[in-house]
Amino acid sequence: MTRLLERLLNLDQLIRSPVRHTAESIATELEVSERTVRSDINFLKERYHAPIHWGKSRGYYYSDPDWRLPSISLSKGELFALTVGARMLNAYAGSVFRLELESAIAKLVERLPETTWLDLQQLAEEHMSFRSGAETDLDPEIWHKLEDACRRRKTVYMNYYTADRNAYSDRKLDPYLLHIYRGTNPYVIGYCHTRKEVRWFRVDRIQRLEIQEEEFFPDPSFDPKDHLESIFQSEAGGVPQMVIIKFDAITAPFVRGRRWHPSQEIMEEKEGGLMLKMYVRGLNDVKRWVLGYGKGAVVLEPIELVEMIIDEIRMMHVLYQEGK
Repeated sequence: MTRLLERLLNLDQLIRSPVRHTAESIATELEVSERTVRSDINFLKERYHAPIHWGKSRGYYYSDPDWRLPSISLSKGELFALTVGARMLNAYAGSVFRLELESAIAKLVERLPETTWLDLQQLAEEHMSFRSGAETDLDPEIWHKLEDACRRRKTVYMNYYTADRNAYSDRKLDPYLLHIYRGTNPYVIGYCHTRKEVRWFRVDRIQRLEIQEEEFFPDPSFDPKDHLESIFQSEAGGVPQMVIIKFDAITAPFVRGRRWHPSQEIMEEKEGGLMLKMYVRGLNDVKRWVLGYGKGAVVLEPIELVEMIIDEIRMMHVLYQEGK
């Protein structure tokens, strides 16, 4: 049945092509007999009411170019969702999936009426826009190798650049899952044999990667959902600890009404401000996030985070004083 469907799809494509096709030329293209070609054409006409006709100058052709083989049964809304989804994936994942997207869309277009597809494309282009922010220079080969290693549960060796130390190192990693944070930050999460714990690695900072024959078995205590929910932004290290941040009345509207962390609690203040409480792993991303709000946010707990922010502000002050 699969072979018949594939043959019918190829037959449909040949009839739609601008090249004149006869039973003989189609048989040659499909590597079947002319009798099989005629049988398939009759099948399409009888079963699916395909408007296939024959003309001496045109060969086989469709009298209604908008007729489509019903191999894809989608509503206009579903088709629009696919169109938008493809644009989103291309905007956020970039070149990693570009070739696959172009190929998939090309195959889809072949099965759709041209006017329908053009209408959907025009609607998506004129009324919907997606911007991913800072673009990531991601090597498609490395990304696809990681996909393969995750699927097959194969250990990988990689040379990795650590930005905060400005250093390169060789790592042995059991890749558990791939995670794209905020659309532009691609990570591989897995067990690092060097650190002896689950760590995050930015895929765009991997310089070289090779899949090994060694098969790994994920730590049974590792739960992807729980792991992702316990972090703030992309920092996964450390033990979960309580963080309390006070936002003034001017800044509060930018925080209120958004889910910054699964554990968060928001307590409203009388003057219009609010207090945000959450339990997170790692404090560096929290520090950077809080500093982004300037004087509108003040950390109350933990003391470690308070000291980190004080040190950062002190160093910033020194640098700006030196710049005068």
